[in-house]
Amino acid sequence: MILFLTFVAATLAITFWASRQTKTAADYYAGGRSFTGVQNGLAIGGDYMSAASFLGIAGIIALSGYDGFLYSIGFLVAWLVALLLVAELMRNSGKFTMADVLAFRMSPRPVRTAAGVSTIVVSIFYLLAQMVGAGALVGLLLGITGEAGKAWTIIGVGALMVIYVVFGGMKGTTWVQIVKAVLLMGGAALVTLLVLGKFGFNLSALLGQAAAVSGPKADPGSFLIPGQKYGTEAQGIAGKIDLVSLGLALVLGTAGLPHILIRFYTVPTAKDARKSVLWGIGIIGVFYLLTLVLGFGAAALVGKETITKGDAAGNTAAPLLAQRVGEEIFGPFGGTILLALIGAVAFATILAVVAGLTLASSSSFAHDLYAHVFKRGQASERQEVVVARVSALVIGAIAIGLGILAQGQNVAFLVALAFAVAASGNLPAILYSLFWKRFNTAGAVSAIYGGLISALVLVIFSPVVSGGPTALFKTADFVLFPLSNPGIVSIPLGFLCGWLGTILSKEHNAAKYAEIEVRSLTGVGAEKATEH
Repeated sequence: MILFLTFVAATLAITFWASRQTKTAADYYAGGRSFTGVQNGLAIGGDYMSAASFLGIAGIIALSGYDGFLYSIGFLVAWLVALLLVAELMRNSGKFTMADVLAFRMSPRPVRTAAGVSTIVVSIFYLLAQMVGAGALVGLLLGITGEAGKAWTIIGVGALMVIYVVFGGMKGTTWVQIVKAVLLMGGAALVTLLVLGKFGFNLSALLGQAAAVSGPKADPGSFLIPGQKYGTEAQGIAGKIDLVSLGLALVLGTAGLPHILIRFYTVPTAKDARKSVLWGIGIIGVFYLLTLVLGFGAAALVGKETITKGDAAGNTAAPLLAQRVGEEIFGPFGGTILLALIGAVAFATILAVVAGLTLASSSSFAHDLYAHVFKRGQASERQEVVVARVSALVIGAIAIGLGILAQGQNVAFLVALAFAVAASGNLPAILYSLFWKRFNTAGAVSAIYGGLISALVLVIFSPVVSGGPTALFKTADFVLFPLSNPGIVSIPLGFLCGWLGTILSKEHNAAKYAEIEVRSLTGVGAEKATEH
């Protein structure tokens, strides 16, 4: 409790300091564009290494072996798409939100409406995962086993995240993310070193014990090869297709995530945007290698049965591993201290990520929907910021309600759904806008709504929502789509809808495309444009 309260007090102090520095819309949305490439790289790492990364991936690896590590690979490779296709071009072309890039060369109101809706939906999906992680984590640390107790935990986390966003804006949120990234890397590295030390720094010995303790009794070795979670005999071909669908969503989703895209606007130059992504890749790459040891370490030292007793979806594997390895090396008190340390770090992770997500969605509502759609560009900066703060409260309340409903789901799995929705709706519109001269308003709106709606409909009729013990509605069964991740269908549909909408419309503005092409590639005119 002392460690928890210390972190909360420190982050609230940062938020209070940031609130004194936040005077304009640029301060609130983009931190005054004052962060260096290294600072923004740390913040990107802090924003990206969510509860899914720390709690969810470690849990999936501990329960499913090899198949769980595919999440780590997918999350990491996704950064190459963001670096090579999106980061620098977005920084040069936009102002505060993803919609700024789309609206530049198209009819602004329909495009901003579609982009605003998509941003809010993706952010709420992602927030859902963080809330579930918070309930599982604090429940473990405080010994809360009932759903009511976890629900109150989710409400508490939601209240804190709203405070960060309402008062601190982008400056406060970014500094919280930087602090959290340093803490998370330190905590994960410490547990990794202790686990490897237990096995004489022999990875083969660690994997062997993980398979012996947590693998299937009939064939423990199968724990280290594909097939525990995807492509099992019971799933048949659907399981293999589900794996491809998951991979597509993870690799293509990052470049469409609103809370990652707005990070590119917080640096002063395109060079800093590139630098921040490179720093982010370095930090994230090292971290995902650590998840391999954390996941298999939990499988070897804690065991599948103990992990699922604490949380059926495996979300408490990393904290339980910290406690076990601490007890074995330092005794019971050492185990308690290490559990508290890793618990506080994981809690910091959740708070930092939910603050970034809430900021992205509330900024999009205020800047895109309120200022440019409802007020037709006539809203003052002060009005925009007030609306952003009020919408943060509303979005926080929605995330809390859905988080209480989704208890029992693995958080990495829930985040994969957010990635699928982002890759289906946002990514086609962004890539077409930056690289296709013929692209127009009808294409942008079709791409966003086509990808978004198809992903949502497929999720609703998938095993995620009904038809099983891990579904949202356990007693109902309206499964029509056999895959758990919709990416393999909804992502191509998003691109197809964008192409169809474009060729069926006669609208075409070659001059605007030429202007955004020059701006996105060189940065010329970007600074001037962001002043208007």
